[in-house]
Amino acid sequence: MMVLLYGGQVVSWKNERREELLFMSSKAIWKPPKAIRGGMPVCFPQFGNLGSLEQHGFARNRLWSLDNDPSPLPPTNNQSSVDLILKSAEEDLKTWPRSFELRLRISLSAGKLTLIPRVRNTDSKAFSFTFALSNYLSVSDISEVRVEGLETLDYFDNLARRERFTEQADAITFDGEVNRVYLDTPTKIAMIDHEKKRTFVLRKDGMPDAVVWNPWDKKTKTVPDLGVEDYKTMLCVDSAAIETPIVLKPFEEWKGRQELSTVSSSYCSGQLDPRKVFLEQDRISCMNHKQKQEEYELISEGRDIPNFSLVSLSKGSSPRYMFT
Repeated sequence: MMVLLYGGQVVSWKNERREELLFMSSKAIWKPPKAIRGGMPVCFPQFGNLGSLEQHGFARNRLWSLDNDPSPLPPTNNQSSVDLILKSAEEDLKTWPRSFELRLRISLSAGKLTLIPRVRNTDSKAFSFTFALSNYLSVSDISEVRVEGLETLDYFDNLARRERFTEQADAITFDGEVNRVYLDTPTKIAMIDHEKKRTFVLRKDGMPDAVVWNPWDKKTKTVPDLGVEDYKTMLCVDSAAIETPIVLKPFEEWKGRQELSTVSSSYCSGQLDPRKVFLEQDRISCMNHKQKQEEYELISEGRDIPNFSLVSLSKGSSPRYMFT
């Protein structure tokens, strides 16, 4: 797995077969101050354009630091992890005059990637913010993907001026652009890739909303850092706190948690019971825990990643830091 200190962003995560699990745009701009299109960007202190700041806030295009003295967190149990921190800077105080500390723990274990974000108010006044961990997932063919676990829920449709609707389908499938914020979502969501017979399982806490996005062909052509065909192999499902902003009094701290894992799945009946997916995920997780730990390799043969600080994480080993 590979993490950039620029944006505090995971940009690669591979499985035991060395298959890339995260999508990265073929036209991603690897040059500050642009945000990197793909991987797992951090959206803070604003999601989207729901405020006066730049799109999705500034955390995703700032240089984070290694957090050598993180606040106490539960033990990581055999997981390889790295702690990052972003503090309010003078340039950001001009547009968002609040003093804060944003911490992110990234942990890697067998078949599982866990992110724990924390925001601490170090200001003398209360402030509010919205937040999201974006997950650009690599899929075989978006038209063969379904999202389960969001049935019957209300959502804001960003393609209809954020009008509120109720999901009527048994599962979300894709035959055109989708840009929705689902509200009061469950802690588990399944993204099923029929062609690859692979299911992503997203578990989350502290982030009640979920964003589902695919730009499809027409919108893709208007996004300069997306390849024309990229929409076919990507799906964004974000863990988020959007509808109700998080409010912190001075010295209060908010904590979220996201766990992303993969399990093998097959598509037979046209409807995959998410409960079975989660049971299978738990079974495989136990099996993987007993297996000999093998190192995951980094991405990027043939990819130039200039002027970024990199953190490499492998199962069962300490982080390796590479500064370029």
